[in-house]
Amino acid sequence: MAFLEHPTVRLFLLVSTRLSGLFLLMPAFSSRAVPMRVRAGALLLFSFLLVPVVGGGEGTNAGQVELSPETLAQEFILGLVLGLGSALLLSAGESAGDMLAVQMGLSGANVLDPSSGTQMPVLGQLLGLFLLASLFAVGGHLVLLESLRASFVAFPPGQPSLSEGGLLQGVLMAKTQFALGLRFAAPVVAAMMMGNAVLGVMARTVPQLNVLLMAFPLQIGLGLLVLGLALPLMAAFMGGWEGHYIPLVEEVLSGASRARGGP
Repeated sequence: MAFLEHPTVRLFLLVSTRLSGLFLLMPAFSSRAVPMRVRAGALLLFSFLLVPVVGGGEGTNAGQVELSPETLAQEFILGLVLGLGSALLLSAGESAGDMLAVQMGLSGANVLDPSSGTQMPVLGQLLGLFLLASLFAVGGHLVLLESLRASFVAFPPGQPSLSEGGLLQGVLMAKTQFALGLRFAAPVVAAMMMGNAVLGVMARTVPQLNVLLMAFPLQIGLGLLVLGLALPLMAAFMGGWEGHYIPLVEEVLSGASRARGGP
């Protein structure tokens, strides 16, 4: 396998490995609805286009690029971090949908999600698709490509040097999913709590009223009404989503950079 000794071939493998990690978690592109051939073709195309740019970049010497299992693993993990930062923001919508389904009594309305191959509440799919459409509407895919370019500048191919500190920061990124899910679901949850309080007062003041019979349609109707009013707020949040995505990725990269002796 003498062709692996060629600097350009080694650089191509490193670039494609980092892109593989990104495409594995990149919103929409990682969906099962996208054929595997399309993903493989896009991976090869982007790799071919990036090799000349990355090879001529500052800090990258194609003749000194090392190819080892450890280096490939670090490149793949770095790509995963770039994709995870955006995937967490979208999965927060699905988490919010799960919370709302429980509050509204729709937790049993599960359907198969074709993008992930798992069952989830209908509200989770609705919010996930809504945030995905908002992401592309505000140019989120361009932010992902810009973050990929910045990663090649900060960590040239073959020199990612991810440390335990950087990997720990990547794991801690998962807390963002739950926190944002609570923020997305907060208006509906607050409205549901107020509705339950009103039902409790009615049950005490009018004992003849069948509160249980009224609770289910009231919860569903009130929840859907407030959710419809809250969707523009979610879209406005996605309008500035790079303000949340970029700090997440920078936190991981800066942790790894400090560990390897960077500024």
